[in-house]
Amino acid sequence: MLICGTDEAGRGPIAGPVVAAAVILDPNKPIAGITDSKKLSEKKRASLSEAIKANALAWAIAQCDADEIDRINILQASMLAMQRAVAGLPIKPDKVLVDGNRAPDFGIAAQAIVKGDLLEDCIGAASILAKVERDRQMLAWHQQYPEYDFARHKAYPTAAHLALLANHGPCPIHRRSFAPVKRALKT
Repeated sequence: MLICGTDEAGRGPIAGPVVAAAVILDPNKPIAGITDSKKLSEKKRASLSEAIKANALAWAIAQCDADEIDRINILQASMLAMQRAVAGLPIKPDKVLVDGNRAPDFGIAAQAIVKGDLLEDCIGAASILAKVERDRQMLAWHQQYPEYDFARHKAYPTAAHLALLANHGPCPIHRRSFAPVKRALKT
């Protein structure tokens, strides 16, 4: 039975995409150190991301951008990104394990697992791929919009980011449906 894990990164930030990954690990090629991406250093995540891509039976990454998030809300965008990631796999899994308390409709068996990124390696692997990809994109956005310092806070609503948002107003990748961005638009 082919089991796929899926997870997303980027629900909490106020700019940029929500990125999801789907991974089918190879039981014959175990990868040590997989866990929730938030528990790993940036260097360790990058190293594990390369190992996952090299050793998994299949993996895919998908996303919803800020405009889609604003149109359908962050929860629905997270679900859609996970659906896109699973649909993007080059081989079809028999079952999907999802980090969290709900699973979107994948057209195949699915199970939501709270703290799944800690409990199931395939979900942890997806967590790592999604986080590494989202961080990579935020570094690229930093080059385009250096005044927001995305390289430092990755668009999370830190005090520094909120101050920059207040000073400069939102840029095209800010999520206009999120309260801090709405407030900045009004001033």
